[in-house]
Amino acid sequence: MFAFDVVSGRAAREVISESRQDILDVVKEAYLAHESGQSINPNSYFLRFPEKPSARIIALPAYLGGDHDVAGIKWIASFPDNVARNVPRASAVLLLNDYATGYPFACLEASQISAARTAASCVLGASTLHGSTRAHRIAVVGAGVIARNILEFFTAGQWEIGEFAVYDQVSGYADELVSYSRETLGVAATTADSLESAVRGADVVVLATTAATPYISGLDVFSAHQTVLNISLRDIAPEIVLASHNVVDDIDHCLTAQTSPHLAEQACGHRDFIDGTLAQAVLGKLEFDDSKPRIFSPFGLGILDLAVGSFIYRRAVESGRTTPIDGFFAETERWQKK
Repeated sequence: MFAFDVVSGRAAREVISESRQDILDVVKEAYLAHESGQSINPNSYFLRFPEKPSARIIALPAYLGGDHDVAGIKWIASFPDNVARNVPRASAVLLLNDYATGYPFACLEASQISAARTAASCVLGASTLHGSTRAHRIAVVGAGVIARNILEFFTAGQWEIGEFAVYDQVSGYADELVSYSRETLGVAATTADSLESAVRGADVVVLATTAATPYISGLDVFSAHQTVLNISLRDIAPEIVLASHNVVDDIDHCLTAQTSPHLAEQACGHRDFIDGTLAQAVLGKLEFDDSKPRIFSPFGLGILDLAVGSFIYRRAVESGRTTPIDGFFAETERWQKK
């Protein structure tokens, strides 16, 4: 009852690499559980630093019912300046709490979990809004860890892809992701010399940058019927959002913290430009015409971390890849027996 296990990032990565198709299903079911009211997902809390305006640490508490019946919290740091040191931008831990007692029973290294749930959400959004798992060209803007995970989940989802067109402001990063796609994933890929050339003619566009403010403007950047996965949330100017179909993971969560949809709301004074949530789209409750781009903007819900984290924890326990911490709790009885 009072066991406490640690799951390392290496173990989490191993489970993820073996289970991406399963994780796509886990994320889909978590969205549907959230849509049906089987979750509690408070607002994220942002810890910011005046002397490091680009850095933040975010707390995402949540509860997910149904088959999971687990509570917990992800504590994730985003320090973009790490990239210049060749250190990943994000680091994180995830605590899982037993719903019956409230006691934590596991601590997982969660940067791998966070990247996996983000990538799975992206690919689920792509198949739902695009309407198929076939694309002649997928444009990828930003070539970091999240982008690599997204490419892995596209291939795990058995997409038929002509090529990935990768653009990054640092061309060397784009070249590395292109090589990874070709040599490890077996999918054709090219390095684009500009964002516009990457996006032009793409069926699907993935935005996976560290942008803090919109830099993509103009109503001619994205084309009608193009599916845009706004994973980094702040790349797109409000006028593009307002001229597109818009799907989010959770309306209240996404329209906050100066995201592109939040800026669009501030510009027009209402939320009528939001078509609905991804879960509603999965359930066939949303309709789109072919005259506009289709933008999916996922804020990133804590319930996804719980769903994926719980899945990874169970697989790690089954395969003996956890580290038990004996005696983690000093007292397990309210009154000591005499």
